Amino acid sequence: MTVLATVGAALAGTLFTAPGAHAADSDITFSNVVINKGRPIVLGTGARIEVPLTYTLKTKVKLDHWSVRVRRGTGDNVTMLAIGSIQWSCGQSAAGGYTYYDCDESLQIDPDTLPSGNKLVNSDATVWNTSGLAIKADGSFDLDLLATTTRLKRASVIACADASPEPVTKGKPITIKGTLKHANWTTHRYDLYGGQKVTLQFKAAGATKYTNVKTISTTSAGALKTTVTAAKDGTWRWYYAGNSVTGAYATNDDYVDVR
Repeated sequence: MTVLATVGAALAGTLFTAPGAHAADSDITFSNVVINKGRPIVLGTGARIEVPLTYTLKTKVKLDHWSVRVRRGTGDNVTMLAIGSIQWSCGQSAAGGYTYYDCDESLQIDPDTLPSGNKLVNSDATVWNTSGLAIKADGSFDLDLLATTTRLKRASVIACADASPEPVTKGKPITIKGTLKHANWTTHRYDLYGGQKVTLQFKAAGATKYTNVKTISTTSAGALKTTVTAAKDGTWRWYYAGNSVTGAYATNDDYVDVR
């Protein structure tokens, strides 16, 4: 395992504005870049997370260092996302005069700490681009703007989820409640999230999968409330599929005994 530091904000800006910085060196190629297994990166308001990153580096020249970075902007307005990375493995092979490195890493991302010293804000919930940086043994570098992108999303949560009464008489109503919130990176809290469609799901006792029962919208205060008729034992949950800026969320199972 190798712990890698990110390129500093000042150096990052220099790399993006330096003459020829965007010209890919034909002797160095980054490919097969996959971030978070192709899924969006979802962040709350405080917890640091590690996101898997895999890629292949192909080179004919000796390198001192290389990295794949997640970033936004160009020129002097480049923002890097990860504050560091852990390199778990980087298998090496050779063919046709090239050395290949198949790398498996984890990006360390903290909503409260960007390499620039800033914090994430809500407008950062969007598509981020990637670049590959290779620093050669002679001190020169190659910076490639890569085709791979990833989407950053604000975490959601459904608080106070509950199905009641427990137990319940068959044929009587069950009331299911909850409150949808999502992370506000700018104010560092979770805000009530109104006008969102959330699905009530049910899994009968002995079943292995949930089925959709109904979909309702949250009130302006993020509140969820609906009733169903008790028919058989099983577990209830709310499922929010998310949207372009907010991640998905499913509540824990809430088992109701029907008598």
